[in-house]
Amino acid sequence: MSSTTFVTLPDGSQREIPPGASALDLARSIGKRLADDAIVARVNGELYDLARPLPPEARVEILTTRDPEALEVYRHSSAHLLAAAVLELYPETKLGIGPPIKDGFYYDFQRPEPFTAEDLAKIEARMAEIRDRDLPYERQVVEKQAGLAKYREIGEPMKCELIEERAGDQFTEYTLGPQFIDFCRGPHLPSTKKIKAFKLLSIAGAYWKGDENRHQMQRIYGTSWYSQKDLDEHLQKLEEAKKRDHRVLGKQLGLFTVDDKVGQGLILWKPKGSIIRQELQTFISEHLRRQGYSQVFTPHIGKLELYKTSGHFPYYADSQFPPLVDREQISQLAADGCSCAHLANLLGSGEIEGFLLKPMNCPHHIRIFDSDPHSYRDLPVRLSEFGTVYRFEQSGELGGMTRVRGFTQDDAHIFCTEEQVPQEVSGCLELVKIIFGTIGMKDYRVRVGLRDPDSAKYVGEPEQWDAAEKACKEAAESLGVPYTLEPGEAAFYGPKIDFVVQDVIGREWQLGTVQVDYQLPQRFDLNYTGADNKPHRPVMIHRAPFGSMERFVGVLIEHFAGAFPLWLSPLQAVVLPISDRHLEYAGNVLEQLRGAGLRAELDSRSEKVNYKIREAQMQKVPYMLVIGDREAEQGAVSVRNRKHGDRGAMPLGEFLESVKGLIATRSQED
Repeated sequence: MSSTTFVTLPDGSQREIPPGASALDLARSIGKRLADDAIVARVNGELYDLARPLPPEARVEILTTRDPEALEVYRHSSAHLLAAAVLELYPETKLGIGPPIKDGFYYDFQRPEPFTAEDLAKIEARMAEIRDRDLPYERQVVEKQAGLAKYREIGEPMKCELIEERAGDQFTEYTLGPQFIDFCRGPHLPSTKKIKAFKLLSIAGAYWKGDENRHQMQRIYGTSWYSQKDLDEHLQKLEEAKKRDHRVLGKQLGLFTVDDKVGQGLILWKPKGSIIRQELQTFISEHLRRQGYSQVFTPHIGKLELYKTSGHFPYYADSQFPPLVDREQISQLAADGCSCAHLANLLGSGEIEGFLLKPMNCPHHIRIFDSDPHSYRDLPVRLSEFGTVYRFEQSGELGGMTRVRGFTQDDAHIFCTEEQVPQEVSGCLELVKIIFGTIGMKDYRVRVGLRDPDSAKYVGEPEQWDAAEKACKEAAESLGVPYTLEPGEAAFYGPKIDFVVQDVIGREWQLGTVQVDYQLPQRFDLNYTGADNKPHRPVMIHRAPFGSMERFVGVLIEHFAGAFPLWLSPLQAVVLPISDRHLEYAGNVLEQLRGAGLRAELDSRSEKVNYKIREAQMQKVPYMLVIGDREAEQGAVSVRNRKHGDRGAMPLGEFLESVKGLIATRSQED
């Protein structure tokens, strides 16, 4: 055994420490502040518990509260603290899993009685008690069979299932106090005293392993931060997010509804919400025409064989609605005694003709392109469509407009030569920048999804992937915004560029996407005639700057807290006569507003004007035009703005010119 452990630090310097010393010992030898801030260590590329002995030769980086990976470990340990508290209070509970997630953690439990809000308060208090006991997170290496026997004995069937599936001959487990033990890869904090601030947030239902055919669990969500100040700021953001919840505002403002009789995950756009959607479509259509796109329309279903050729079936079969089949063939086979399983096999083999609710628009656009011969002089061909597609999301994953089963994409597909790819990708990115700039979402980053060379998921020649990935990387660089390269995140047919936008309260949303595809033109045997009079294969670019219209509008509702900029507001002005004697002039004002193209209404109710103003303010109407004796005599309006309050009286013509300019430029200001 070596008498010394040799450690190389990130700056290249080296240290000798006693054998069996840990990363925490190393941190203490460097300085007390580093030891106090330390959360976890990276040792020869692997994350280590601070208390775990270092190998004889090690490259060591101490991760502190400034490192994102350290915060994940911190929250993972917080999840274990939650589970330990639950077991102390409710020992009959069975354990599921408890990972860190964005901004927090959760743990899944199986228990006969449902947890209540009062239980959450008790659990949180017990977590604080356990934290103050300064208990260590102790790591143990266990032989698989011995470990399985132990977990069976203590009655943890889900842990046994996970061990059977995931463990090698040995596995690691962590204990926290006398009652909590968990099959876990780790790493964890040295002790509970490291956890400074946490809060349990909610209880939700979940299925074991996310499978609705398995038993139901109770999921407790929580969050934890390095300081009470950070926690308080996060809780304040959560409160603000609740106020901005698009499901609440959508109902309050009459934008959309979801009806059980229609189906969960299927959005019914109400008149006011439809105005927002149409304005967005009109806006992007102007730029599509400028960039030379041609609009097309395609059906909502297609032959199953079409999606087998494209690879969407069976690649995404789990997220698609079941195929539709030829009723006459099915009836005849059923009459002949054919079983359901055999029918499914016949459908899969193509012996029965089937149809599919389209999960993507691209196969339809491919068939449009292929319906005519093309020369290199015709390219690029740019086809666009606001096309509705369908995905069978699990019911537990549906959420308002942001996770749905039927959604409309501002979809387009560009068929071009390989030499045209960089320019066409740049044109797609220009469109995304225009959209984000117009709606005021200027804080965004870019993810470039690349293939994982070790995965069998991807199809096509490496040389084609190299060319496509190069084009995406160069385009991302040209944007001048932060971007990351993410291997393994490409679509099966090509690399992609995703845009991740940060809203006004700091939340991130994945919206627009651009994808370069060498594979689908090959699968569909697409060709164009080159300058050499020979057939050549086009490259296909998929792009959707909004992504899903439903998701995009849901994000906008929350971003603007329902107070859309004037050009997007469903109702731009409301005329408020003070009394019935002002109705005639108010009607004349309404007529002129509508004649100028404004979306305006007249509130002729016999209510006090202050009451009408409050209601209009609640409906986020940009302008309230109050009409009294003076306004009627002078041909004016008294202008009240939802943001800036009373703006005083002005001639009606002056008001109209002002707002028409704001609408024409799609200004962010009212």
